[in-house]
Amino acid sequence: MMAVAEIFDCSVTKVMEPALGIEIFHNFTLIHDDIMDKSLLRRGKPTVDTKYGINAGILSGDVMQFIASEKLRNVAPEHQSEIMALYHKTAIEVCEGQQMDMDFEQETSVHEMEYLQMVTLKTAVLLACSMQIGAIIANASFQDQKNIYGYGMNIGIAFQIQDDLLDTFGEEKLVGKKIGGDICNNKKTLLLIKALQTQHKYDKEILMNWMQTIEFNIQKVADIQRIFIASYAKQYTENKMMYYHDKAVEALDKVTVIRDKKNVLYEFAELIVSRKM
Repeated sequence: MMAVAEIFDCSVTKVMEPALGIEIFHNFTLIHDDIMDKSLLRRGKPTVDTKYGINAGILSGDVMQFIASEKLRNVAPEHQSEIMALYHKTAIEVCEGQQMDMDFEQETSVHEMEYLQMVTLKTAVLLACSMQIGAIIANASFQDQKNIYGYGMNIGIAFQIQDDLLDTFGEEKLVGKKIGGDICNNKKTLLLIKALQTQHKYDKEILMNWMQTIEFNIQKVADIQRIFIASYAKQYTENKMMYYHDKAVEALDKVTVIRDKKNVLYEFAELIVSRKM
């Protein structure tokens, strides 16, 4: 949000409060996400519910929602209605995406388009929302707002795909959580969706057998990592991530600001697809 405001020559002080609101909302979703996923670590430290209990985690997240709303209302009166409508729409979409993610754990088969819809709602819309709010406060044109939103949406999808890759193939000390959590929770990531399409009968049987268990198992992680590579699911997923990165850059190209001012967002796009944590 702050970066977008700056490219339109708007002082970051004008977006500081709503930017804090989005950050607080984002962290609320992480607290509740960790409870639902039974995650023990977040950013290398114990999750809120691990340290203080599930009730404290739920209530902390609830309070953070209200604080976020207060901060997002702290904008110029002429922007308040538009910003709050966008924020509330986004908040509902994020919850819908999280529910889809949880529902998918009980499904034996999920299509790629369903996965992409889920990550769009769960992750991408919040990044797109924050960027559009920055553009709204900076009085950017409607078309520029649209293109900024498109940039945020596509780079958000690329971010989540990379997040799935890091959960499976990242380094624990860099990622800050135990590697293989998605595998052991039977998360329907793009990696798993593509691997289940393998023509290798033995590997498919291994995948289906392991999906009968949910608890963390080192052998399960190792077996499925191997299959993700052998079935070219890893390569396919990396290619899909770059597809959305490229779509984001195309949207950013259309924003009517000189390229030098947009460099921070071009660099952000590169960071998303190359990050190790």
